[in-house]
This record gives sequence, C-alpha cells and structure tokens, in this order.
Amino acid sequence: MPDRVVGPEIERLIQLLARLPGYGPRSARRAALHLMRKREELLSPLADALRVAKERIVTCESCGSVDTRSPCSICGDNRRDAAQLVIVETVGDLWALERAGVVKGRYHVLGGTLSPLDGVGPADLNLHGLVSRVAGGDVREVIIAVNATVDGQTTAHYVTDMLSHLGVKVTRLAHGVPVGGELDYLDEGTLAAAIRSRTAF
Repeated sequence: MPDRVVGPEIERLIQLLARLPGYGPRSARRAALHLMRKREELLSPLADALRVAKERIVTCESCGSVDTRSPCSICGDNRRDAAQLVIVETVGDLWALERAGVVKGRYHVLGGTLSPLDGVGPADLNLHGLVSRVAGGDVREVIIAVNATVDGQTTAHYVTDMLSHLGVKVTRLAHGVPVGGELDYLDEGTLAAAIRSRTAF
C-alpha cells in the first residue's frame, strides 16, 4: 500500500494482522479498518487484552500448554486422571479436545510434528519432557492424538518407539479422524467418537 494512503502506524497494524493464520493483505486491511471504526468498543479493549496476555501468559512447564500460571489449570486439576496422558501437536489441538469434553486425563503438547523437509527434528519437539513424565510412573496409558497427516503419523510412530521400553499402554485415535484431517477443524462429535474408539498402536 503506498505511503501516501495511510500512515506508518496503520501500515504496521495491517502488516501484523496479515501475519495471522487465515489472513492475507486484503483481509488484514479490512480487519484494520473495522478495528479503527470501532475504536472504543473493539480496538481499545483488544489492545488491553493483548497487553495483559503478553504480560501474564506463560508456557506450562509440565505439559507445554499456555495459561496464566504454571503448572497450568489442567495439570493442577486433581480431578484429572494422572494415569492417562494425551499427546497433541499444538495447544489448538488440546483446546479442540477440551471443547469436546471427552478427555479425563492430562495432556502433553509436542509443539509440532517431525518434518524433515521443514527441518523439524526430535530436538525441536517437547519429547524429552514426554519421556520424563511417562518414566515418572504415574502414567499407564498414552493416547497419541496427532493429526492424521504424513508428518503426524511419522511422529506417532517415533513417539511409540520412544515409549516402548517404559511399559505403558500406547493407543491412538480411531479412524473417526479422517486421513489428512486436523483436530482443530473437526466437530466435537467426531472427536468424541475418535477418543471412545481409540485402538492400540
């Protein structure tokens, strides 16, 4: 966008919005215009919420999720079944399973999947923390709830091999999750059926 159309502050807002998932330059401009038109009811509260989030949100030292405390509210919930550990790729996947309300155990966020083409190896994922948690002795079942993509399945096999000597039951989501599908885009019914029908890996 030419400099004469907007000032540098507005251009920076548009550029930052364009970096969000699902946004491009055109949708970022529309979002920026909407925020500026609704300055008092939307832009100011959003700016405050972003400031508070930046100051208070931390990564959970136990599972890798995000919260305003560490351990997070899920890891700190004594009503959760410590014997069941659900492995997910991202915090978004964790949220999707929580929306479905079918997980009674705790989570472990890998932070992505193994992807040699993208240069993502085992050292780039939260795998050391996973082995430490499982080796601690409380976990009896690990549910691998990664996306049904090539990278997701590669990661699932790698994790299964890593945990094979620890004597825990390893299961994965049933075929309710379509091949190539991503958890965050599935409806709660599909996720619930996948959790209930999980199979041995």
